[in-house]
Amino acid sequence: MEVVRSQKKPSSAAASSDVVSNIPLYRSPPTLEVRLEDFERFAVDRLLVLRGISDGLARGKKPDEMEKLVSDLWKANMRHPQASEVINKDIISHFVLRLVYCRTEELRKWFLSMETTLFRYRFRLENSDVHRVLMTELGIPYKVVTNAEFEVPFEEVPELVASRRVFIQKGYAYVALNQDLPTAQLLLPRKWTSMIREQEKDRLTPIVEALSTSYLGPDYSQAKELGEMSLKDIDQVARTSFPLCMRHLFDTVSDLMIESCFMLHAHLSQEDHHMKHGGRMQLGLFLKGAGLKLDDALAFWKAEFSQKVGAERFDKEYAYGIRHNYGKEGKRTDYTPYSCQKIILSTPGVGDHHGCPYRHFSEENLRAALGKMGVSSRALDDVIDKAKTKHYQLACTLTYEAVHGSSCDAGINHPNQYLSDSQKILEAKSTA
Repeated sequence: MEVVRSQKKPSSAAASSDVVSNIPLYRSPPTLEVRLEDFERFAVDRLLVLRGISDGLARGKKPDEMEKLVSDLWKANMRHPQASEVINKDIISHFVLRLVYCRTEELRKWFLSMETTLFRYRFRLENSDVHRVLMTELGIPYKVVTNAEFEVPFEEVPELVASRRVFIQKGYAYVALNQDLPTAQLLLPRKWTSMIREQEKDRLTPIVEALSTSYLGPDYSQAKELGEMSLKDIDQVARTSFPLCMRHLFDTVSDLMIESCFMLHAHLSQEDHHMKHGGRMQLGLFLKGAGLKLDDALAFWKAEFSQKVGAERFDKEYAYGIRHNYGKEGKRTDYTPYSCQKIILSTPGVGDHHGCPYRHFSEENLRAALGKMGVSSRALDDVIDKAKTKHYQLACTLTYEAVHGSSCDAGINHPNQYLSDSQKILEAKSTA
């Protein structure tokens, strides 16, 4: 692979200097041949950095803490066995994710915000000589002044103006050297995206469309750490270790079972009380990943459904779907439990119970559900605040920390991770 050092010919001032910046400006896509496995792997590595930054910002980390976080994330994820290829990985990964995140307005805003923050802290970690090289390459006019500030036309730094981090006088913004420089336009034209989607529909398009919602941790297809979960344990585990999304589904199933008994005696219609496909999939695959074996899964769902539809209809219409999830029917695919990202992006309709409660519940319902889990009133306000600002996974993380009295620095990214970590903590407390 050809090594790329810069995407713009430096000016004579920069060229005469021995100072070299390791921060690309991403002015244009690199003309490189990239192996398909590198295309995806580089993007995933950079995505780990951006999501780590997002989590740090959501947790309210201070600038010095963010600076260390960005440095650590970059060192951990953006290395390459060949030192000469590090900058290639940087450039390639940026442009792959630019392609991934230009498809919707919401994705574009998130990507732009995270890349700007990444650039800001990478810039801060460089010395003043590198700052000057970068400003020269960006074409930002500046002059050295004694108070360690430089001025640029205010329209060059709209983000700094909007956040009131610069002093403006006579059309110029005075920017401290440790402030961030806005990155260049990060968004790809929609036309280009459409062209690539069609031209690469059998090769790159599936990768691109999956990356923005991809889960990067263990898939929890098998409960390797927890072992088996039996039917006799499931009620207790649900009360102590299920995340809110699964606790809600499980409680809903239990309530429907109770309602069904009353309905049978009252001779009322039973079809109105039925957990739809989305809820069955979300809870069923979670229980599979938690260690519930196929026979127990069939018994669990049959105990609920047969009271409403009868055992014969259950065997004909619903048992197949459960066996299918365990890879025993159809293509015999061993399906994996849903990640937080997939659950958050789901769109439950009227009568559905699946999805992320932190996103889909009203504030009143969310407060009630969290109170039922034992979240204190003080912690509850913090959780609600994160849910309101759309930091749903952080809201779940704060819930976990409040319920267990233990920090979760890695954050909650998967319901089965919540369960696994909870069980480890409870086991450690019981043996202490």
